[in-house]
Amino acid sequence: MRSVKAVLAPQYFLYFGILGIYLPYFNLYCYHLDFSGFQIGALSALRTFATAMFPLMWGALADRFLIRRPIYILCSLVSTGIWGFFLMTTDFYPMLAITFFYGIFHAPLISFLETFSMDLLGDEKERYGRLRAWGSISFILTVVVVGRAIDVFSTRIILVLILTGKLLFFFVATRLPATSTEARKSPFAASARVLLSRQVVIFLIAAFLMLFSHGTYYGFFSIHLENLGFKSTFIGITWALASISEIFVMINSQRIFKRFSYEFVLILSFAAAGLRWLILYFATSAFLILFTQLLHAFSYGSFHVASILYIDKLTPTDAKTLGQAANNAFSYGLGIMSGFFLNGYLFDIIGAQALFAVSGLLAIAGGGLLLINLKDKETRNA
Repeated sequence: MRSVKAVLAPQYFLYFGILGIYLPYFNLYCYHLDFSGFQIGALSALRTFATAMFPLMWGALADRFLIRRPIYILCSLVSTGIWGFFLMTTDFYPMLAITFFYGIFHAPLISFLETFSMDLLGDEKERYGRLRAWGSISFILTVVVVGRAIDVFSTRIILVLILTGKLLFFFVATRLPATSTEARKSPFAASARVLLSRQVVIFLIAAFLMLFSHGTYYGFFSIHLENLGFKSTFIGITWALASISEIFVMINSQRIFKRFSYEFVLILSFAAAGLRWLILYFATSAFLILFTQLLHAFSYGSFHVASILYIDKLTPTDAKTLGQAANNAFSYGLGIMSGFFLNGYLFDIIGAQALFAVSGLLAIAGGGLLLINLKDKETRNA
């Protein structure tokens, strides 16, 4: 476990450190460029469109030709170079093009990293949460430090910080060892068809709704807080508190999954997400806003760990990369993309407050769908 941690922990640390700059502050940067809500939503949605589409292509290539590591390193290098173009323009349409091409190569990194983790952890997969916690620690440090840096300097500093993080990530990625390339147990096409089974499809639809419900949070939470009168330092603290709460779940994931099934944890996560967004519908006080960030332990922390383990359980060995790519594509890809599009269109019309109410209903719907499917499965097995 120590050697696995030494290889993977720095990659999680850097990946989510970069995310800790991008998620809270890139849309805020665009807002300060006087982009409209629709333009901000379009940029976010385009990147997540790439996140939805291209991991499946990269994942299929990796599993079909057993070239996961070369693709991982290539995508890390190319996405780093593309990000540098953001330093050369502040116009919407060039930024739209850069966002698209960046998304193509950045998109598969996290699903590949999750697959490497499952492979290298072997029989200790339920320790994944402890490993993933390094990403949350990095996210916490980043959002607080960068939030303060923005108050002192400007939002433009985030472009240079992300480029620096991407360069470091590439160099660390080259240290990743090659994983097993044993002969296939079954043809790739047969393994990939498992992703069309009822159990997998229903889960992916539910995951889509879960991340759809996060569209308001990821796209407009920081802007919403600024409009309520809070400063960037407080905004950074709220994002950091959310990550602190998820760490509690991740470091205790082995204990949690010894007592509860993946399905139970997933349904609990949907319920927590619904509650969180509905509270944000009317919350204006710092206390209530900070309280909702504690629910991130379930709406993201437990959901993320359970979904990674659950899709790994459902997919055969010869399609593991594609399985994680499909999970990432439907949730963090199509789900977030749809959320960004809806929120980008409606933000200027009804505002973030009403959008959080919509988000709450979407999360509840996803949990209900998963619960109904599990009850049907129990009935069929009875």
